[in-house]
Amino acid sequence: MIRINLLPHREARRKAQRRQLALLGAMVAGLAIAIAVLVHGVIAGYISAQEERNEFLKRENARLDKEIEEIKKLKDEIQALLARKQIIETLQADRSQTVLLLDQLVRQTPDGVYLKSLKQEGLKVNITGYAQSNARVATFMRNLESAPNFESAQLVETKAAEVNKRRLTEFNLNFRVKRAAPEDGQKPGGAKPAAAKQG
Repeated sequence: MIRINLLPHREARRKAQRRQLALLGAMVAGLAIAIAVLVHGVIAGYISAQEERNEFLKRENARLDKEIEEIKKLKDEIQALLARKQIIETLQADRSQTVLLLDQLVRQTPDGVYLKSLKQEGLKVNITGYAQSNARVATFMRNLESAPNFESAQLVETKAAEVNKRRLTEFNLNFRVKRAAPEDGQKPGGAKPAAAKQG
């Protein structure tokens, strides 16, 4: 009977299987590494693209911030110019106010009333003077109230006084001057007589 020793054959087969397993493991490891490198490269590309977009947005935001600052400066300049324009229009409208005030006072002062002093602060006017009687003072106040350019006549005080040995009534009163309102669409400084109350 012939005896065959199969141990070397089995050992060789095991070695071959081990080599195949090692080779397969190396291939799987290499494939895994390649996939990891590929995924890492794709993610790095996404990150790089996003960083570029972020930088672009930062630059655009900085540019927009500068434009907003310029717009704010322009708005401030516009407001300053409008304020100056308003002042010029007010001065233009008030240019003839003193002449109008004195002319109207002469027209509205009744006989028997003598003006001693006149003081104006803005639209408010204070007058002191003498009258032959309290009735004359009342008439003067009614005339001021009915005048187209005056309003809010208020008596501060009256008292008896003697001037050149004549008994008179000394009075002190306030009233307001109506400011002429600019007409819509009119050139700056142009004003029409109006009863618009301001103050």
